[in-house]
Amino acid sequence: MAYGTVKSSVGGQTSPFAQSSAPSDGQPILRDVEPEHAAEPEPRQSSWPRLKSFYERNFGLLLVFLAQLFGSLMTMATRLLETGFETKFHALQIIFVRMLATAILGSLYMWIKKVPDFPFGNRGVRGLLVLRGSAGFFGLFCSYYALAYINISDATVISFLVPTLTAFICFVALKEPFTLNEALAGIVAFVGVLFIARPTFLFPVPGSPEGGADGEAMLLFMTGRPEGLVPAVPASPAERSVAVICAVLGSFGAATAYSTIRVIGKRAHSLVSVNYFAAVATVGSFLIIMIHPDLEFKVPQNAAQWGLLVAIGVAGFLLQFLLTEGLQREKAGRATNLIYTQMVFALIIERVVWGTVPAGWSLLGSALIIGAAVWVSLQKTKVQALPAKSPVVDEESSLLGTAADRATRSA
Repeated sequence: MAYGTVKSSVGGQTSPFAQSSAPSDGQPILRDVEPEHAAEPEPRQSSWPRLKSFYERNFGLLLVFLAQLFGSLMTMATRLLETGFETKFHALQIIFVRMLATAILGSLYMWIKKVPDFPFGNRGVRGLLVLRGSAGFFGLFCSYYALAYINISDATVISFLVPTLTAFICFVALKEPFTLNEALAGIVAFVGVLFIARPTFLFPVPGSPEGGADGEAMLLFMTGRPEGLVPAVPASPAERSVAVICAVLGSFGAATAYSTIRVIGKRAHSLVSVNYFAAVATVGSFLIIMIHPDLEFKVPQNAAQWGLLVAIGVAGFLLQFLLTEGLQREKAGRATNLIYTQMVFALIIERVVWGTVPAGWSLLGSALIIGAAVWVSLQKTKVQALPAKSPVVDEESSLLGTAADRATRSA
């Protein structure tokens, strides 16, 4: 039976309860009376507090995202300087410019913030810090050298080998567990590298003695079409294979550096570790260029080259700073997922700047390597309990799974 307002005949007033027609049992039914004036609804909460809350929850992710963007822009500038002009810059000179800027800006930041043990770090770990810087320098040189012959997307995805290589190095040097799943992930990632390198003994090139005709069309497919801002960079299968080997060695050098970071632990501030990397790379690249008879410092010939050099220095520092700050604010799992946006940036840059699209084999290899890296990270997260906080963070440590987790706050 419906409920409603019923007025009684007494005084013409509305009674709180009024009698209605009785049912078969003869008992009256009491009806609730609706108020004359319903309460007005509460005003809706302003959207600003919700936006502010969303911003605060995801600010760390934003910093990590921006770090990947600056890292991709820095890689683009590096490849343009190595291949895009008549005056080509050697990888060592680019490393010198980038790391000199990182060392200067990083030292100024630590001096202003009064970072503990600045500039040389804890006396007990200085040898390990030098080893970390040397391994990082070796890895960076190999990665930059490879950029002269392979696409940014291929070079980027090969860097995702770092988690598996780090797990293997820690197994050999530190006697940490190396599970069957990690070994299988390593095999899968190695197969992915073969698909990217495409050595001629496994992937004969059409037009070669092993591949028959249409060699020119196949080479164009592998290097891209002239639809970008600058011409695509041709590379022979042999050059490509050597470059991929260098990129893998670069990942091995980075993994060695991160294994050293694991040993150093909380005994050195993150920026002190980064500064050792920058200082060793700056001094090392300068000495090699000065000593090697075939190398010399090239002077930029135009504003574009000057701009790219400046961009490399600034972007390198921003990459380091933003990633450090982002990982200190964000959960490792969410932050690690954003590392793979590098691949998206790389594909966009390749298409816009050089007009290239990775071959199908490269995309398949990329999927295998990224899948293996994610798998290793998930396995590490499940198996190992992690400390709440560690001061050691640098630009690629978020690729390490457990090493990245050490660099972040617990929820």
